Amino acid sequence: MTRLPAHYDHVGSFLRPKYLLDAREQKAQGTISAEQLRLVEDKAIAEIVKFQEDVGLKSITDGEFRRTYFHIDFLEQIGGVKTDIPVTIIRPDGTQELAPPVMRVIDKVRHVKDIQLADFQYLKSQVSAGNTPKVTIPSPTMLHFRGGRAGISREAYPELDPAFYDDVAKAYGDELRSLAAAGCTYVQMDDTNLAYLCDEKMREAARQRGDDPNELPHRYAAFINKVVAQKPAGMLLGMHLCRGNFKSTHAASGNYEPVAEALLKEMNLDAYFMEYDDDRSGDFKPLRFLPKGKTVVLGLVTTKFGAMESKDDLKRRIDEAARYAPMDQLALSPQCGFSSTVHGNDIAVEAQRDKLRLVVETAREVWGD
Repeated sequence: MTRLPAHYDHVGSFLRPKYLLDAREQKAQGTISAEQLRLVEDKAIAEIVKFQEDVGLKSITDGEFRRTYFHIDFLEQIGGVKTDIPVTIIRPDGTQELAPPVMRVIDKVRHVKDIQLADFQYLKSQVSAGNTPKVTIPSPTMLHFRGGRAGISREAYPELDPAFYDDVAKAYGDELRSLAAAGCTYVQMDDTNLAYLCDEKMREAARQRGDDPNELPHRYAAFINKVVAQKPAGMLLGMHLCRGNFKSTHAASGNYEPVAEALLKEMNLDAYFMEYDDDRSGDFKPLRFLPKGKTVVLGLVTTKFGAMESKDDLKRRIDEAARYAPMDQLALSPQCGFSSTVHGNDIAVEAQRDKLRLVVETAREVWGD
């Protein structure tokens, strides 16, 4: 297994600066070109790289500044995939919820282009020696969970197993190989589906789509392992689990117990970023399934709201987690990115810096990195 750059990390997305949001709007209105927008994105990414390095982070992302959504922008560039753009729903109490987009497989899945290559090459050019550029991509399970069997063409895939899973894994493998050839050594897959399977209402929705929520985690473990089997040598491959993060809201709750064994014991991943910022995530007992050689990054610091956690509380919770998994196999991070979609969370720009510094300082005091 490949080790994380440090015992502190982060999930990857950041609030977009206003000038970048303005440029995206100008591009949508046709007043600037895609090339002009990319130059603005380059400027914003150079600034967010410096921001991350200034707070002491060792893994550095591009803030997902070239994306609208953490998943759609990537998935819609895979051959055979069509995505329906999500809409914002206003709940009866006035709060907002992002209706999940539906990813539909309309043809054989295939890798038709290097999706992240140019973005990684620019990121790498901005990251200082000694730090590690990290690429974030959506988990391949996103192509199955939301639509289920009904979301995958029966003409292309009369049977899902093994053809569908093999084709998706091959497409992901091709993408990982293109990144590795450019020098990428760290990729994080963002997955909401396994965390959703901890929530009874989401489990019932899976049943309504014809899936068994008790069987799905094990099927997804085998699915992820098909991708891991194609991972280039020397690349760290991790997974971030999320229960929803649109505009500081969440979509699911529940202890990790229903998925813990499949997630931690069966998947051949190097690291797991697991949300533990509030009671929605339950206790640390599921960490008992963590085998040697893997790392769990404890997401103890919320990105949803600006209230600051205390070092003492973070250290206490790390100690609690260490009752179930070896301390050296644990690390610390925020529970999610600050802006999983272009809309951003309900948190001040300055709070990003304060929370990341808290993560870095606390982890250094605990582990000595």
